[in-house]
Amino acid sequence: MIDPSPILALAPMAGITDWPMRLLCAEQGCNYTTTEMVSAMGYLTAPDSLYVYQYLLAVHPDEPRPAVQLFGHHPDLMGQAAQRLSELGRFSAIDINMGCPARKVVSIGEGSALLLNPNQAYKVMEAVVNHTTLPVTVKTRLGFDQNSMNAVELGRAAQSLGLRWMCVHGRTREQQYSGQADYGAIARVREQLSIPVLANGDVFAPGDAPRILRETGCSGLMIGRGAMGDPWLFRGARETLDGRPVTPVTARERIDVALLHLEWMVGYKGPRQGVLEMRKHLGHYIGGMRGATALRRELNMAKTEEELRGLLLRLWEEVRGQEDQE
Repeated sequence: MIDPSPILALAPMAGITDWPMRLLCAEQGCNYTTTEMVSAMGYLTAPDSLYVYQYLLAVHPDEPRPAVQLFGHHPDLMGQAAQRLSELGRFSAIDINMGCPARKVVSIGEGSALLLNPNQAYKVMEAVVNHTTLPVTVKTRLGFDQNSMNAVELGRAAQSLGLRWMCVHGRTREQQYSGQADYGAIARVREQLSIPVLANGDVFAPGDAPRILRETGCSGLMIGRGAMGDPWLFRGARETLDGRPVTPVTARERIDVALLHLEWMVGYKGPRQGVLEMRKHLGHYIGGMRGATALRRELNMAKTEEELRGLLLRLWEEVRGQEDQE
């Protein structure tokens, strides 16, 4: 795992950050990627015939080695899973999820629920560190709610155990994704820790990168929802940070990359699952383009790769025709 400065990382997102998404973002300047969340208990108990973990843990030979994100609340299981995942030899680090706000995760004491149990959180981090030679990081939130703003306590535990860095999403679990990320609160966490801190939350445009780094003093950014359908956000953020003009993304480039993403996804997960999963990506790729609103319903109803490809090419013809008339 490299520590470039500043770090521009792709946040782990369930059902999103598989290898096609990671590879596209890496090609645009993302220098740290993470797999989707992997359940320690699920991974350890799943039969070999269950393909879900093969998909979750697949790494493309052309992508920089990603970190694997692991979640759970049982120290022994987290340690065992960390050891097995390390032995696969395909990951650059292990990231511990202590920030997921999903009800099904929180209800069993995992994800952001660990913010309510600092002692358990410490034991989980300790178990992972003791069972891997890979760098270990942690992703969390400011707190579970306004009455448990204990990211600093978690960070101090992380640095005492030798974790490489901590990523803080600027909201509590109670907030989910509502309101605005609190960069001032992230800055106050960062000021009290000696390990690097990454800021996460509401990075949607290239200009957000220098502003958030300036407001937080963090060592880097972790970009999540903003990168959906927009891997060029990493390129633009890097250009802005370097003081260079942002390279515009053309309609043709958006459609070409959407088609490539579709090709990779179908080859990776098969024609049925690949098409189903691509439908949620394509709406983001075409967002803001002329004719996109009318096309989105057709994209969501398409059942084959050929249908999706034909709709994207039709959109390009419409956009190109409109541009020619201007």
